[in-house]
Order: sequence, then structure tokens, then C-alpha cells
Amino acid sequence: MKKSVLAGLSLVLAVPVFAGEPSTSTPVKPNPGRAVAPVGEAERYAQRCRGRAPNRDVWPQGTMLWGTRRGWDARQEPDERRSVLVSVELAPVRTLAPEMPPLRLEGGRLVASSAASRSLVGTVLRGVSSDGQPVEVAVCGAEPSPGDSELVWYRIEAWNPVAQQWENPCVASNQIPDPRVLAVRGVWDGSGAHQEVAGRFTLACENGVITKCIRWGYKPWASHNGQPLAELHQACTRMARADYCGNGQNHTRQDTAIDMYDRLGVLARTTERSAAWDPERASFEAAWAADGASCLARTRDRRALETVLRECPERFQAGPTVELGQGDRCTMQRTRVSPEAAPLRNRAY
Repeated sequence: MKKSVLAGLSLVLAVPVFAGEPSTSTPVKPNPGRAVAPVGEAERYAQRCRGRAPNRDVWPQGTMLWGTRRGWDARQEPDERRSVLVSVELAPVRTLAPEMPPLRLEGGRLVASSAASRSLVGTVLRGVSSDGQPVEVAVCGAEPSPGDSELVWYRIEAWNPVAQQWENPCVASNQIPDPRVLAVRGVWDGSGAHQEVAGRFTLACENGVITKCIRWGYKPWASHNGQPLAELHQACTRMARADYCGNGQNHTRQDTAIDMYDRLGVLARTTERSAAWDPERASFEAAWAADGASCLARTRDRRALETVLRECPERFQAGPTVELGQGDRCTMQRTRVSPEAAPLRNRAY
């Protein structure tokens, strides 16, 4: 059955469920001007997965790919393509159970054996940041998604080398003060490109578009009517951030309403007016492929189309209007690419 979805780019997709009663202690905020004494290994591992009050500090929001912090210190990192955690190894560094084998992904679940995923709590994994620095990641909770046996929400902490303490690496919001993660196969780089890397996967935070696109129906490990959804999921990550050039740069603003619909019929175009969406106010924006936009009619942040041409001059060309059907028309299209073949389209106000 076809269904439609309206997506605000910072829309809350789930209400978090706390794994345990948090303590009333407040996390120590790192001071860039003051060094913190290193913590020994035994003490470091003993501190993992302790209850902490949700941290409501304001971090750079924007529209995020991974949904993670860009840096560990208190200063705002201007480059949105940086992250404190971009991928994780399947082989555990430290476990509660002796001789735990390497993990594997089954759909959206991390599995070590036939035991339930809750047995992974306390496991420490080896991750890496966007600048190649190693990051230790502790699995602190596993919450099966209600009504979806393929998904498990994980609560994680990463070791902050600046503050010398375990912290949630995900960007928080007022609606989701303690974001969770989904385990997703493969890794994404700063340009937003996805690739399969043996032995590595992504822990994608709740406020990032990798996870949002899964929640919207595009599970990269699944199929729809016999057609795999991996390409649609990747196209969705480009669309959600308005990454026209496929270079990792977003062209959107917070709380922008969009309507998406795809060639496979997972999501259908919204035609009826509601309190959340008025089709009469919306206009066609772009058609999307895994590596960015295939054609455009407008930009989401209302900048002139010429700004996109200047950003990636070899990618697009202005030309005659291309009719895609259902009133969707492109005025700028990808060089040597058929926009009709794009798996995903969207409309916006």
C-alpha cells in the first residue's frame, strides 16, 4: 500500500525511552583553555555507561548527515563535513563476556550470537572520527523498536579525550535531549558518499538524515516489491540535506517542510490538504539520485539556481524545461544524465 510522508528537516521522529534512571549529576563541560588530566584505562572503562542527566547544550544543528558532534571542544566547528564519529569496527575492543566474536549486522540489529542484542551492553567498540582519529565507543543500552523487529535503538557513549569522560556523541535537541543511534551497514565520508567497507559500519544518530531516511521508510538493507532500497536510501540522504552537488554541502534551513515521493511507490506524493501540508503552496524542487540532484527547478533555501551552477559548474547545465509528469518540471539538469530515471523527487514550500 502506498503511503505519503511529510518531513520537516528537524522533525522529531520518535520520543526517546531512557534505559535507566539518570543521575542528577551534570556533565563537566570541556574548557578549551584548560587541560584535563588523563584518565587511566581501568578507570576509563569503569566509568562507561553510567547514568547521566540529559545534556541540553546547544551544538551546531543544521541538517546533519551522521547527526554527531563536529568536534569535542566547546568551540563551534564550522565544517559540517566533520564528525567525532563516522564509522565503527565490528570487532569489539572490550566486552563483558569473554571471547565475544566479531559482531555482524542483520538488518538494523547488531548480533554477536543467537543471544538477544541486550547482551552487547557494556561492549566497547573501536570507532574513527572524520579526521582519522581513533574513538572508543561503549554500547550502553539496546531498545528494540516497537512494531519493527528489524530495528534496534542503541544508546552509546564515546570517550571524549578533551574532557576525559564518556559522552553521547550525538547532537541533542530540545525534543530529543539524549539521542539514540541505529546500526547501518557501510560508511559515509564527508562528501556524503556511501561505500561498503569490510568489517566497518555506521552508528547513525537519531537527528541525522541517515537515520531519518530509514524512519521514513527507506531501509537500505530491505526491498520493496522485489526492488532493493539501498539506492533510494542514499538518494534520500542527499534530498534531506538538499545536497544538490553531491559534495556534502547542504542547502536547506531548519524546519523546512518537504514532501517526498519515489519511483518504487514506498512513499506517494501528498495531494490532500492537511494541517501539516498544503499541496497548493508547494512546488517541485528536484529529482534525486544516490550522488545528488539529477535536475532542479528551484533551491530549498531560495537562493538563485546560479549559485548551484557556480558551486559545481561541471555537473549541471541550464536548458529547455524537462517535463517529468504530474506537474514536475526541471529547468536545470545534470549533464549526460536522464532526470526521468531518478528514483526520488520532492516538493517544498
